[in-house]
Amino acid sequence: MKFLVTGAAGFIGFHVSGRLLADGHQVIGIDNLNDYYDVHLKRSRLEQLVDDKSFRFIKLDLSDRKGMADLFAQHGFQRVIHLGAQAGVRYSLENPMAYAESNLIGHLNILEGCRHHHVEHLLYASSSSVYGLNRKLPFSTDDSVDHPVSLYAATKKSNELMSHTYSHLYQLPTTGLRFFTVYGPWGRPDMALFKFTKAMLAGLSIDVYNHGEMRRDFTYIDDIVEAVIRLQNLIPVANPHWTVEQGSAASSSAPYKVFNIGNNQPVKLMEYIRELEKALGITAVKNLMPLQPGDVVETCADTEALYKAINFKPQTSIAEGVGHFVNWYRNYYHQ
Repeated sequence: MKFLVTGAAGFIGFHVSGRLLADGHQVIGIDNLNDYYDVHLKRSRLEQLVDDKSFRFIKLDLSDRKGMADLFAQHGFQRVIHLGAQAGVRYSLENPMAYAESNLIGHLNILEGCRHHHVEHLLYASSSSVYGLNRKLPFSTDDSVDHPVSLYAATKKSNELMSHTYSHLYQLPTTGLRFFTVYGPWGRPDMALFKFTKAMLAGLSIDVYNHGEMRRDFTYIDDIVEAVIRLQNLIPVANPHWTVEQGSAASSSAPYKVFNIGNNQPVKLMEYIRELEKALGITAVKNLMPLQPGDVVETCADTEALYKAINFKPQTSIAEGVGHFVNWYRNYYHQ
């Protein structure tokens, strides 16, 4: 099939594109290659993909209305995996307009393209951050997500609402993917594992927020990709018997679904750091700091619905995943 993958130079987009190509599909990948983090890393990811004749990269910004409309008109995509976005909770405090342009206008441009060109299925990245002030664990897609604590989270919740509207009005099948703290080789430099590794190898201290009293449902990239690939074949269908009063918030009378993609095994931040120390053979100097605005103390995904839908649960252990990341990092940066 012919896929559009947005954010193809990004962490998850790169890995998903590679898997689609390995499975024999044709992929058009777009990315604006912005400088939110190291552009060289983004280009290095693309270099791993462009040798495949079934892959084509187009530099394009999601918020470019005409460019996006032309893209859909020219290529006749069968399915769209929308992973491009302005990422980062803390950066949304500094540059909120970037999130409006990429995550709101950009998402609307994707919906419009899918609507007008009869795309079979739109999968799009949401985030565990939508759970916001929720304290009941594990986080379930049946829970309310009406109290985000960062603008980034609010834009991701907005993406789900916008998608439901298009599923309802135009019968566009959409599936939202609430990712939980993704990590692994080719990861993002603004994420904890990358920052900790870089600092520790340089002999610097690491900033540990909330004095280390945090737990995260760290999810390895290969598990994320496997879930995405299985879900893209599971196209939502309308359910006329569904009601707001009695139905799940993760589904609808429209062809609309939302899934958690997480490990369902939250790990203490200090344990995560210990696994990194083992993999590097270095003891970290820890700079204990207060909880940052927009952060949550703990995340944990209820993945029962995911397992029932695709017979798969993320399962890579922290020790294994961190080890793979460290091996990649040392090789890529020659350290």
